[in-house]
Amino acid sequence: MQRLPLIDLLKAVASQLIVLHHLAFYGPMSDVVAQAAPQLIEWLARHGRLAVQVFLVVGGFLAARQLAPEGRLVLVGSKLAALRERYLRLALPYAATLLVVLVCAALARRLMTHPSIPEPAGWWPLLAHLLLLQDLLGVDALSAGVWYVAIDFQLFALLVGLLWLAVPLERRLGLRQPLAPWLVTALWLASLLHFNRQGAWDVAAPYFFGAYGLGVMAAWWASAPMRPRWRVASAAGAGAVVASALLLDWRPRIALAAVVALAIMAAARWRFDLPGWAKGVVGRLSRISYCLFLVHFGVCLVINAAFVRFLPATAAVQGLGMLLAWGASLGAAALMHRWVEVPAVHWLAARGTGAVASARAAVVL
Repeated sequence: MQRLPLIDLLKAVASQLIVLHHLAFYGPMSDVVAQAAPQLIEWLARHGRLAVQVFLVVGGFLAARQLAPEGRLVLVGSKLAALRERYLRLALPYAATLLVVLVCAALARRLMTHPSIPEPAGWWPLLAHLLLLQDLLGVDALSAGVWYVAIDFQLFALLVGLLWLAVPLERRLGLRQPLAPWLVTALWLASLLHFNRQGAWDVAAPYFFGAYGLGVMAAWWASAPMRPRWRVASAAGAGAVVASALLLDWRPRIALAAVVALAIMAAARWRFDLPGWAKGVVGRLSRISYCLFLVHFGVCLVINAAFVRFLPATAAVQGLGMLLAWGASLGAAALMHRWVEVPAVHWLAARGTGAVASARAAVVL
């Protein structure tokens, strides 16, 4: 599957915004810096989390390109094997970095008292996190953003289920054209018009399928062998639905997801590329984005605690602390990628179950 430079760019930028959002949102360094730069800290704390929509759209796009590039499931092997591989692809780095975060939280707890520090984990919260069920079971998060890992797996499983369900229905109904796009569209509409408007659903995949489904459809619009006028008409129809949904209930996250989906589709069709000098940096940041997402909270906790305990509470000093936390998070992510994520991927590939390709399909942050 050809790598898209825009995907790397989106992952690189969005992952940095997530780190900065958590630095601004959780403090305590940002509480001091906010006295000198209130608008910057306020913007990062309030709007930085919108970067998650980028990963939702990219995840849907890559999953559809791998699992059903023309709207019909092409998975080799069993669906359960694909889900198992996807879980392991997420959970192996996740478990390792969760351990790092727990150690960092214990160290931070010795240096300061702050609501951002998670409580010591018992066996039940830890098990719930490892099974990616913490939010569904009402268990308090052990790290910032771990909810997304669970949602990523739910969305992947939901897409596999829809693609699998379409196969026997096509045979029973005698259809020659793929049915899966219609099932995906139906759930996408339900998400936009109902689930995504209900806060109680934000622990489950249907809430997020409005953005994820845009990525899936962008992959089909970009690669499916359809006439140009039908491609334009279907994209315009989806755009009209998004506009109607936003008129019904304005949601910046959905508006951003629609823009990202349109940009990815255009880049896939017309071969967007990056300047040569930027490819290396963007590629490296993209590759470590998942580990950065997992490990940065623990690193930021320790540096927050050290700066608030031992250094002056001035905006300049604490601002340097935020920059140090950002840079240290990148360094820790690079190490986790090199020594945990890459070996895990190689181990999965060596198992050769036939479902490994699908495990790599959906985006990893």
